[in-house]
Formats: sequence, C-alpha cells, structure tokens
Amino acid sequence: MTFTTRFAPSPTGYLHLGHAFSAVLAHDHARAAGGRFLLRIEDIDHTRCRPEYVAAIPEDLAALGLDWDGGIWRQSQRRPVYQAVLDELRDRQLVYPCFCTRRQVAAHSPGQGVDGLIYGGTCRRLDDAAVATRLATGQQPAWRLRLDKALDLAGPITWHDGRAGRQVWSGEGLGDVVIARRDIGISYHLAVVVDDAAQGVTDVIRGMDLFHQTSLHVLLQHLLDLPTPHYLHHQLLADDEGRKLSKSDGVRSLRDIFADGIGGQEVAARLREVIAGAT
Repeated sequence: MTFTTRFAPSPTGYLHLGHAFSAVLAHDHARAAGGRFLLRIEDIDHTRCRPEYVAAIPEDLAALGLDWDGGIWRQSQRRPVYQAVLDELRDRQLVYPCFCTRRQVAAHSPGQGVDGLIYGGTCRRLDDAAVATRLATGQQPAWRLRLDKALDLAGPITWHDGRAGRQVWSGEGLGDVVIARRDIGISYHLAVVVDDAAQGVTDVIRGMDLFHQTSLHVLLQHLLDLPTPHYLHHQLLADDEGRKLSKSDGVRSLRDIFADGIGGQEVAARLREVIAGAT
C-alpha cells in the first residue's frame, strides 16, 4: 500500500509556524517514502472559516516549497457524505440527540476530560416522546455517541503512535462525546475519520494536541469498519513562554514573516533543522 499522508488545516486564520512545522514534516515523510502528500481543507465550521484563509493555504505552502498530490479536498463540499454516516449511526442507535446548552453541560458534568467537560448524560435519559416534543418546537440537537454501547461493539481500543508506542484505551476521560454539532451538523471527529479512509490515508502525522482524541477516532473507525492508519503525533512549537503557537493568541502568521523579508524556503529550511534536532 502506498504511503499516504495529509496536511489538513482549518481555515480559521492564516497559517503560522506551527502549521508549517506539521506540513513540512508530513510532506518530507511522504517524499522520503515515495508516497503521496495530500492537502485537505477542513472548513466545516462555517461560523469561523473565511474565504481569504482558504485561498492563502496553498499559496503559503507553495512559498515553503511544498507540493501536494492531486486536487485539494474541502470538507464543506462533503456534507452529504457525513450526513449519511451520521444516519447510519442513528439507525444503529449508537448516537442520541442532545439539547443541552453549554451552561447545562457544565452544571451537570462530572469533571474535565480529554475532549473538554465530560457530559453528565442528561439527554440520554429522554424518552422518544420528550425528544419528539423538543424537535416539534424547533429545538436543534447535537448528536452524542453512546460510548458504552460503542465500546461494547468495538472492544478495547488499541493503536500505535510513532513516538509514544502502543496505546490501550477503555473509554476513560471521554464520556458521550458530540460527533455532530448542532450549529454545523457534524464534528471534526467524524469528518476526519471518514475523510482519512476515503482518501486512503495510511499515516496520520499531526500535533500532540490531538493525541488524546485519537482513541476516539480509532473507536469510530472500528464502528464504521474503516481502516486504522499509523499515527505519529509530533511535538508542538512553542513561544518564548512555553505556550504552543495558536491563532487565538495572535501568533504571527507565515504571511507576517514573509513580509519581513524572510523567504518561505528559508523558513522551511529552519524548520527542517528543528525536526532533525528532535529525532
């Protein structure tokens, strides 16, 4: 099977050095293996994504000297595919509607988990009549995974990380996670699993900030009879105070760096030095 990896940013801001680090690492792994490097735009969150950020992604990657194979996938164009998968999970009674607000979730949560507050299960106890009444009044639900039922079907979850080794997960730290948000109709978790399988991704190379979500992704792969890729979660670039680079913190973008007269090829070369020093 051909080594295939991808770079899949969300266009909620311009790319920064953290994105470039991940893109260079994945690109170079693919080229060294004689494989494929794909570009996917994860733009399902229409509340935060912007056209100018979408347009800038291939421009910035090209400035870094990176090329990709095939066309550019956009998740916003694949909503019917995600809806069909969600319908399948509903038919199998693996998900249920949740009408709780964030405040209600926080009020009844047993504590913090690996994907935010663990859900207390309030809406899981609603009967069909109560659900129908809420839907009839126009309330839009999120859809949550029945974690215990999913684990009963899939069994203990095991997967391998290229840095951390073998991982075993029995459901701790998660709860009934949202796999379809009420505002956008889907979640990152479900979309990324479906798309990795559809694109034939054999190796997922991404940051450590997604390490703990991978067990959920492997669980979904088992439920949907999809292949599990190899995973490599890399270190995150940090600022001078040790915090990971984040668009929400106003970190300088690649475009800001290029505007200072530092070329994309030079940026990529410096990042490769960091990568070489970390291996």
